[in-house]
Formats: sequence, structure tokens, C-alpha cells
Amino acid sequence: MMSVMSFPALPSAPSWFPGHMNRFTKQLPALLSRTDVVLELRDSRLPLTSINNNLEGAISKWRAERGHHSTHVTPPSPTTSRSSFLGYGGPICERIVVLNKRDFVPEWGIEPFKRAMKTKFPDQTVHFASCITPRDIRSLSEMLVNIAKRNPHATEMNVLVVGMPNVGKSTLLNSLRNMGIPGRTPKALQTSAQPGHTRAISTRLKLSEDPLVYSYDSPGVMLPFLGRGDRGAERGVKLALIAGIKESLYDIEALVAYLLYRLNVLNPISPAYLTLLPPGSRPFTDVEDFLEQLAIRFNMLLRGGKKDTVRAAKWFVEWWRNEGGLVSASVPENLPTGSDRTHAPLLRRGWGFDFEWTVDASMNSTGGGFESAVQMKMEECIDESIRAASEDERSGAGISTTQERKRSWQEKQSMRAAKSKAKFAARKAA
Repeated sequence: MMSVMSFPALPSAPSWFPGHMNRFTKQLPALLSRTDVVLELRDSRLPLTSINNNLEGAISKWRAERGHHSTHVTPPSPTTSRSSFLGYGGPICERIVVLNKRDFVPEWGIEPFKRAMKTKFPDQTVHFASCITPRDIRSLSEMLVNIAKRNPHATEMNVLVVGMPNVGKSTLLNSLRNMGIPGRTPKALQTSAQPGHTRAISTRLKLSEDPLVYSYDSPGVMLPFLGRGDRGAERGVKLALIAGIKESLYDIEALVAYLLYRLNVLNPISPAYLTLLPPGSRPFTDVEDFLEQLAIRFNMLLRGGKKDTVRAAKWFVEWWRNEGGLVSASVPENLPTGSDRTHAPLLRRGWGFDFEWTVDASMNSTGGGFESAVQMKMEECIDESIRAASEDERSGAGISTTQERKRSWQEKQSMRAAKSKAKFAARKAA
């Protein structure tokens, strides 16, 4: 019978919110007032975890101010200002969610995910892309150009790119610029594999000449506090694995333990890491045993023949971030038939690192039946994510002790100011 790896113990989530992130968060409302299209980048492996809820509020307010109160646009009545309605002469107000690095997730889950998101968030346009795939970049470039062409009265269109650290914002803009501007275009933005490289708003970059489309790059913004308890701990480890948060804040073996668990969920029959080990190796459920075998396999030894498991752990995480991610994305949609099928009800299966479900008989069907089943499982995961976020907001689990003290201080200052204003008004009236 197949072994099942238990969920690993994870360290508490650290706080990493440098000053440049705080400055950009404060600047965002003013930037949105000059923005026509928001491109929000997320990582395809973490389509839910890489949502920054701090940006959500500012974007929602921006859309509401431009008359985008619902997904259904009613034609204006004779007594209503035309500028209040999107698509009837009003200001451009579009939001596109780009799931970057699509080549790191299994292709069979992309369409079910799009449909699940359309069901749960009908006002969001979802586009999957890989910066190394010209077809994806061309499709996104054409999408932006078509939005600009639908608004011929605007002399130009401005695009603001936002998202968490290291989701590929600068790389995507370089690719869009190269696709949209004829001739050879030099690399406009510097990129880095480390989070926090972009620390300020970029100068305007031209993405298209006819119609005129400009863009701004922005710093990646982490959540000020990732949350308490298991949810916050898992969120932090996920972001550290994609290098969205400083890796030095984590013990590398904790990252490996979670990565091993997730790869076992993604493909419980033949996890991607087995391609690194001798033929006939079985899935691992113990992280120390796995790292020792990996160290032996690649001759990572210390003096006296001791296995260098720390070096093996660092190597393994880097492998997964590159070619290993491509291997893990090649997992087939259906579980194998035969003896393993009898254990299917006991298995957990997933897509990326944000979706996990229990396998049942319906998941092994083919064609539209399988896709519909995956979509249903994904919708359940999205509902659970929304419920958990609401619960954290109600309980205060998403707010750090420092933030609580700051909020309390601000409330006291506001009360004092209100009392002083009332006293002054009373003395003036007397």
C-alpha cells in the first residue's frame, strides 16, 4: 500500500516589509488615478497565495470611482452622464490578472482554473503567460492594444503593473515592450532572481506606438504580516519557495519538507524528484532520509564521508525553481490504472501549491468529465480561501501585534483630535 506523507511542521511566518513597499502602498491611490489598465501579476504555482489583499482594496476603490460597480453594465439613460459608464465614453478601467510562469503548472488544470475564477470572480480577466513563450506575450500585447482601440477618444493608455515580489513584473514588461515596438528594443528594466530588486516606480515605458500604450513598473509588495497560526506559516513557506520573500528568513530544511510534501500531493504515484534518484526509487515520506539519498546521489559529502544535507537542501530548492518545476508540471491528468487505482480514495491530489483535494472515482474519468470535476474541486478550494481570509479578518489573525498597537494609537489620536475640535467649537459658540 502506498505511503502517505503527513503535513510537515512549519515555522512561524516572519515579517518582511521594507520601507520602499510601505511608500508604494501609500502612493498607489494617486498612481491609480492616472492609470487606465491594471496588470496584476501572480505566480501560477500560487494563484491564491500570491494575491496581495492590501492592493485589492485600492484597486476596488479605483474601479468604483470610475463607475465600475458591477460586472453587468447597463446602458445609460438620457439623464445619466455618459462618462459614468465604462464602454460608453467613460474612462478606461480594466483589470487583468496575469498568471505568470504558466510552464510551471500542469496544462490540464489551466482551463478548469479559468472557469473556476470566472465563476467566483466574474469581474476579473485571467490570462496565463510565460515570458519565454512569444505566443503568450503576443496575446497579452494584443489584449492591451484592443482595449486602447476600443477607446479611440483617449490619446494614450497607461498601464500599471502590480503584484508581490518576484512574480516576474519587470521581465514581463521587457517582453511586452519587445513584442509591441518594431525593431530591436534594448532591455528597459533590470531583473533579478532575488525579491525586492525593484524599489521604486519606473519611468514610463512605451509598449505600443499605434495606439499609444505606456506602462509603469512597480515594486513588489509583500503583506506587512503573513498571519498567525498554520495558515500564516504555510503562506510564508510558499512565498519563500518561489523566492517571493527572503530565503534567509527560513531554515532551508523547513522549505524542503514542505516542497517534498507538495510534490507528493501533485503526483502521488511518481513525484518529480524521483527523476533525480536511481530507477526504482519510491516516494519519500521522511525529509532527512530524502536529503541523505540526494547527497549520496550527487556526491555532496563532507570530511569523513558525512552527508552534506544542508547543501543538498539548497540544491534541491534551486532545482525545483528551474528545471524541476518543468518536470513537476508534466504530471498527467489521470492517475494510473491497476493496483494503484484501488488506493485512489486515500490519495490527495493537487494543482500548483494552492489546490489540493481528495481523489475519488470521478477524478479518473476522461474528457469533459475530468475537467468539470477539477473545476468543482478548485471552486471548493477558492471558497475555502475566501472563508479563511474572512475569518482571519474577523479574528484579527491577519494583523500583527505591532499593527494592532499602531491602529490603537491612531484611534486614540483621532479621538483626542475630535474632542479638541468639539471643545474649540463649544468655546467659539460661547
